[in-house]
Amino acid sequence: MEVTLIRHTSVGVPKGTCYGWTDVPLADTFTEEAENTRQQLQGLVFNQVFSSPLSRARKLAAYCGYPNPIIDERLKEMNMGDWEMRTFDEIERNDPHIQEWFDDYMHQPTTNGESYPQLYQRVSNFLDELRRQPFEHVAIFAHGGVLVSAGVYAGIFPADNPFQFMVPYGGIIHITI
Repeated sequence: MEVTLIRHTSVGVPKGTCYGWTDVPLADTFTEEAENTRQQLQGLVFNQVFSSPLSRARKLAAYCGYPNPIIDERLKEMNMGDWEMRTFDEIERNDPHIQEWFDDYMHQPTTNGESYPQLYQRVSNFLDELRRQPFEHVAIFAHGGVLVSAGVYAGIFPADNPFQFMVPYGGIIHITI
């Protein structure tokens, strides 16, 4: 099965703000970025379209011509827990756990949030279920962490340092599962 994964466009939060499950607004550049993404998808035919429930993914899906994707909670970004909507500077001043996370962000969870292995497991469970479906080509509108996890799942990104392959806002990757 061919899977096209699409990352949401830029968000309208101050640089350095930690967000994951928070439903943040989109940047003022949404229309321009979304149009670029829509053009990259032209000519592709999908048997089914899925989306994260967060509005930044759903809005891009709708702009690209898919106003009613199947919503799946497993396609959310990593849960940043107590760090949601706080700047990394603020977190560094107030949470001694952040140094452990900086030292091993591939395994340590955020305070009261998720670790990368938990995110990966969530995305893997979704993809395991998806691969049992009779679809030939699906689209998934989601988030950077989800795309990285899907890339590891499909073997196109290395498991030991996949975040070096972070897809840009509005970017697309193609995998086969």
